[in-house]
Amino acid sequence: MEALYRELFVNSGRKVLAIAKNYFEHAIEMNATGVPPKPIIFQKPLTSVISEGESIVIPEGVEVHHEIELGVMIAKRGKNIAQSEVEEFIAGYFVALDMTARNVQAEAKANSWPWDVAKGYDTFLPLSSFIPKEAVQDPYALELELLINGETKQRGMTGSMHYKIDQIVSYLSNIMTLCPGDIILTGTPSGVGPIHHGDVLDCICRQSGNELVRARFNVA
Repeated sequence: MEALYRELFVNSGRKVLAIAKNYFEHAIEMNATGVPPKPIIFQKPLTSVISEGESIVIPEGVEVHHEIELGVMIAKRGKNIAQSEVEEFIAGYFVALDMTARNVQAEAKANSWPWDVAKGYDTFLPLSSFIPKEAVQDPYALELELLINGETKQRGMTGSMHYKIDQIVSYLSNIMTLCPGDIILTGTPSGVGPIHHGDVLDCICRQSGNELVRARFNVA
């Protein structure tokens, strides 16, 4: 199953779409007054994706921050999807790290430039192994935790996301066609911060206290 969905993503998936500031406490820590009045979308290139066993690379002169998120994979082509129909368009989930060049992003924001460069460096999207949707009892009852060198840096429940998965998928599909293998990142809880050379990052997703998936990434 894992190989099947990896192949679907690599050969069929066309895009990675991400939602910014979808958790209230993270929006506040990023100096916003609250969650935006509608989903804020950005994209990450497919070349930013890495799997467990590959390393995160910090580009020269860049301050890289971690953002743990629940990723959703699209199962089939869809346009103008109703919220009530979203479930049939979901293949499953990942734990994702939306790595961000924070100093580059800050410069972009100060100049009203797009964020794409800050989000798009190679290795800036580590993904866990695939979690089939059948293994998830409730996508809003999952705990996400990121540890760096064994110390918890982020921990949050997916139920705290402001825009829910059905809202996000429906909203995106009204803008652009969603394709099999596309990945959607649903936002990060609070606690984002820097990574450094030599760090070891453990990304964990739990259901009812039990680990659904754990992925480890080294910082080169």
